[in-house]
Amino acid sequence: MTVRLHWFLPTGGDGRTLVDRHAYGSNQSGPVRGIRPPDIDYLVQIAKAAEHVGFEAVLTPTGTWCEDAWLTTMALAQHTERLKFLVALRPGLISPTLAAQMAATYQRVTRGRLLLNVVTGGDSAEQRRFGDGLDHDRRYARTDEFLSVVRGVWEGKPYDFDGEHFRIEGGLTALPPDPVPPVFFGGSSPAAGPVAARHADVYLTWGEPPAQVKEKIDWIRGLAEREGRTVRFGIRVHSISRDSSAEAWATANRLLDDLDADTVAAAQQALGRSESVGQQRMLALHGGSRDRLEIHPNLWAGVGLVRGGAGTALVGSHAEVADLIEEYHALGVEHFVLSGYPHLEEAYWFGEGVIPELSARGLLAGSAPAVGGAPLLVSGGR
Repeated sequence: MTVRLHWFLPTGGDGRTLVDRHAYGSNQSGPVRGIRPPDIDYLVQIAKAAEHVGFEAVLTPTGTWCEDAWLTTMALAQHTERLKFLVALRPGLISPTLAAQMAATYQRVTRGRLLLNVVTGGDSAEQRRFGDGLDHDRRYARTDEFLSVVRGVWEGKPYDFDGEHFRIEGGLTALPPDPVPPVFFGGSSPAAGPVAARHADVYLTWGEPPAQVKEKIDWIRGLAEREGRTVRFGIRVHSISRDSSAEAWATANRLLDDLDADTVAAAQQALGRSESVGQQRMLALHGGSRDRLEIHPNLWAGVGLVRGGAGTALVGSHAEVADLIEEYHALGVEHFVLSGYPHLEEAYWFGEGVIPELSARGLLAGSAPAVGGAPLLVSGGR
């Protein structure tokens, strides 16, 4: 099992700060420094950077505050050659048969560059904006049915399904996707685990300390075994990697400089209303306090003071970040979905710093542990 690396597309906006990431669309007077709108030209830069330094895929989010994942990534596919797209999909907001057809079309148009990130949703207010009134556990029950239908109609022959949430007669995709896109799925609640066990190809967790990640891996692996399945594992986390540890921590601390007490309190209050068990686990890592944000060597919870979802970052020198990745990998984590502020610059910091470290350790596909030193390249005047 090698390490597989993915980056993030900030389709809700980007910048040099953790706060006011959507300020470009607000009514504030005057420009907000360090904010970058998610226009196609900027997202193309990030996609090309990710492809250039060696990431396999890029994750796109879904929700009110970001661009549509399907449309945006299809546009970006025309500007890249090998990069895959981990497209966020919300079950229940469209027909599962239509979703299966969209995925099949996407695979043909991009020549097999689609991965699916299934997002059941942990915020009822957000779900209601899209016309979905189900509660937390019923959303997961619907996701279970949704993915059953999607996989069923991908078989290329008429498929019937009669469930609580979907009734399908003769559903099929006339031209099934080739290859079938792998399904990435996350969820920390008792309702989520069995769904992951039955349907996920890759179970994603947010960047909790290794001991907590191991508990999740053991939990999902046990559920999957009872279903007669094998699930692979991934982690969603930010990265701040620099040539020295001191530089990396200085960058992390600078991100905190933007966060006054009122901003943090307002964010924590809003995030505390989330129904997501994973979100509550993220909040528990720091409790809204700046006092003990390094929750494991080189794992920093500062992002989660104001950001929902992934709230931790790998922070340190390139070697230290690689050490922590290797620690997670030893637990069974294969996929690492990374990000950083700003996403363009941080893609290069990671790609030019950490990726060579991982390659030298033989952790990347096609790599082998380095023997001896690298050759010295001397300029010939050209």
